[in-house]
Amino acid sequence: MTIDLSDYETGADYDGDYSDDLKDLQDRLARLQARMIVHRKRAILLLEGWDAAGKGGIVKRLTAGLDPRYFEVYPISAPTPPEKERHFLWRFWRDLPRERNLSIFDRSWYGRVLVERVEGLATEAEWTRGYDEINEFEASQTDLGTVLIKLFVHVTQDAQDARFLDRLEKPHKRWKITEDDFRNRKQRAAYLEAAHAMFARTDTRWAPWTAIDGNDKKAARIAAMTVVADRLDAALPEGFPELDKAVIKAAKKALGFGEKD
Repeated sequence: MTIDLSDYETGADYDGDYSDDLKDLQDRLARLQARMIVHRKRAILLLEGWDAAGKGGIVKRLTAGLDPRYFEVYPISAPTPPEKERHFLWRFWRDLPRERNLSIFDRSWYGRVLVERVEGLATEAEWTRGYDEINEFEASQTDLGTVLIKLFVHVTQDAQDARFLDRLEKPHKRWKITEDDFRNRKQRAAYLEAAHAMFARTDTRWAPWTAIDGNDKKAARIAAMTVVADRLDAALPEGFPELDKAVIKAAKKALGFGEKD
């Protein structure tokens, strides 16, 4: 069954202790990152969704406890002129994670079948072909052992409008809103059609989609972080390697490590 975004519109308040649960998830993700590092694994997290859906807030909380040396966040905007001259996936190849690293894409290659489709920035032949190109691209990553997690953060029109008003009314948030947000708002029906086609064509066994009800920010953050943690936990090797014998020897000499009283 494909994803129907109307199933993700309850906006129910988070039922739990948000602060404690958030801290527990951040600690869990930090331990999972350590497993990624020691086992030399790599992962990709991509987030798609509406303007003001809360993607940035999810990324901020998700990365708060991670070692910054081993992850990178890529906020994706319109392609530059040199990028337009190349295949649409070219610019994303450059930012794929190395061993031990996590690449987080705030918007992604799915722009080809979402904004480029809706705004007429790609021909019908180009965005139609894009589904297979994306599936093959993602298969090539998972074939290398990369953990690929895809989230779509959904909000209703009413929730989005309330967040737009909040940004307009608070000076320190006004930089987040542009004229493009209101142009996109008028195209909501077309974006919904494009999103449902995207789920139908790219929700694969090797790279499944997960929809997040973003109408309550706290609930959305916990839900998204739980999905990421569960997916990493299932994909990564268990446990940690034993201490290197040379390290044990040096620690014993310097600190008395391992010596019995």
